[in-house]
Order: sequence, then C-alpha cells, then structure tokens
Amino acid sequence: MKIGKLDLGERPVFLAPMEDVTDIGFRLLCRRLGAAMVYSEFVAADALVRMVNKSLKKLEVCDEERPVAIQIYGKEPGAMADAARIVAEQAHPDVLDLNFGCPVKKIAGKGAGAGLLQNPDKLLEITRAVVEAVGAEVPVTVKTRLGWDHEHMIIVELAEQLQDCGISALTIHGRTRSQMYTDQADWTLIGEVKRNPRMRIPIIGNGDITSAERALEAFERYGVDAIMVGRATFGRPWIFREIVEKIHPQAYPTQEGGLSLDWKVDILKEQTLTSVARLGELSGIRHVRRHLAASPLFKGIPDFRQTRIRMLRADTIEELFGIIEQTRALLRQLEG
Repeated sequence: MKIGKLDLGERPVFLAPMEDVTDIGFRLLCRRLGAAMVYSEFVAADALVRMVNKSLKKLEVCDEERPVAIQIYGKEPGAMADAARIVAEQAHPDVLDLNFGCPVKKIAGKGAGAGLLQNPDKLLEITRAVVEAVGAEVPVTVKTRLGWDHEHMIIVELAEQLQDCGISALTIHGRTRSQMYTDQADWTLIGEVKRNPRMRIPIIGNGDITSAERALEAFERYGVDAIMVGRATFGRPWIFREIVEKIHPQAYPTQEGGLSLDWKVDILKEQTLTSVARLGELSGIRHVRRHLAASPLFKGIPDFRQTRIRMLRADTIEELFGIIEQTRALLRQLEG
C-alpha cells in the first residue's frame, strides 16, 4: 500500500491520532511493537498560525518514529492552509492528515472536526486549500466519519469528492458523529467505499479494532488497504505485535509461549519511564497512569478496584512501580 510515494507495505496497521495520548514517546513505542505508521495528537490550525508554543511542541518528530503523520484541525480554509505550510516546514511529516472526524462538542460544536460533516462544501473547500498549499511537498490525507448522524450518512459520495480534491488516502471511522464512541462501529459503508470502482486512493478502516482477529476480518471481509487502531492501545500497546503476528505470520513469527505476562508488564513500565523522562516524574506519571489502570492485562483480577484506585493516585515512580510489581506477583499466582 502506498500513500503518495510512501510505501507502507502490505496490510499495514496504523496508530490513530488521539489527543493527550499519541505523544512522541507513545508513538515510538508503538512503532517498535509493529505499527507501520503513527499519527500525532491533533493540532489546532488557529493555534499554529498564532505560533502558540504548546501547539508547536506537538510538531516535534524524530527519525526513529518515521513514517509519521501530523494531523491538524480547523474550520477556515485560509487558516488550515497556513497551518499546513507551518507543519510542512517545521515537522517535515511523511503525511499531513486533516481531522474531519473528531466528535467532541468543543471541536465539532464549533464547526471543526466532525462538525464539518454538516457543511460538506466547506469541508471540501478546506481540503482543496490544503492540497494546493502543500500537496507538492507532502501527501495530504483525510480522517472522517460516516456522516453527522444516521439520516445523513454521506461518506460514499464524500469519499469521491475528497479524492477529486487531490487527497492521497482516506481514513473512515465506522461511526457517525452523533454516535460519538458508543455502539458498535459499522464497517458496511467503509467496505462500500472501498468497492467503489471510481475510488483509486487507499482506504483505511478505523473503529473497534480490538483484537488480531478483528483486524484480520477488516482486511479480508471489507478489503481495506490499511487499518487504524485507537482506544484499544490504552494499556495495551502490544496490540500491534498481536495484529502483525496474525496478519504477517512469516515476517513476525509468534514468540515462543506467546507474549508473556512479564514482557507485557515490562512494556507498561517502559511506557511509564518514557513519559517521566519527557515530562518529569509527577507530570509523566499523571499522563500515563490512566493507561495502566485501564490495561486489559489486569482484567479478571478479583477485587482489583482498590488497586486501580491506588494506581490512579500514585505520584512517584517508587509508589507506582511498587503497585505494579504487587500486581505482577498476583497475576503470576493466577496463572499458576
């Protein structure tokens, strides 16, 4: 599969852009565990144009994480085009992605993100402006949803129109904006877009990829060119390893005995240390501890609620790692 001239191999798996999640440390970890490409947190176009330092920091990219995509959002063509130029100049991303899918009220309610699904003409105007601004330097892609609600599922027609604007790939989340993140993702229309003989660009499917089995089904049943994994990475970055072992068993042979308990616990500790190294002890722990508390690794432990609360309240490495090691010991007992 190719996005522009970028060759991402056969059936690649991507890390979805997620605010306050896909920072550089997490992206590096997911790349090492099998993600073929990683996406930044979304960045506000208006903030980039105003050179807000916090937003400019999100453009920091290192060579070890490439290929990497930077995602921006906004509601005005001029600001989005200007922001795209800033991204291309400062970050030199492998892909520039446009967010037309974020459903949260503070974004969509102000006419950006998924809010633009209520104004497809403006959505297309923004896309054309960004492609014209940077399309010769970096491939422009789009991430969006099926539509605003079930009465306005416009993705099949919109996909063709976006392609005509000059984008290089399209990611579709199998929900409407009104669904937010509830209900089950519907891949039917994703498959319809992919089967449309007029579509020439790669189609990336997103939504409820929670296991290697679901990932394989997405490729085989719906024919997508790539898949994107989002919330299933919380406390489980090794999902990429699980997926690539399933999809590419010759290139990624299953580790003897599978991905062990100790290996997974060590991955979570590594994620914590990386966050602390980047943000400092207290901020780094606060940034990562909700991932630890949400990890499916700990599901099934009897009366785990109090331990989870202790994880969420820990504010030193010593305290947090002490809790993790106690949990590791308990898991070993349950395994035995």
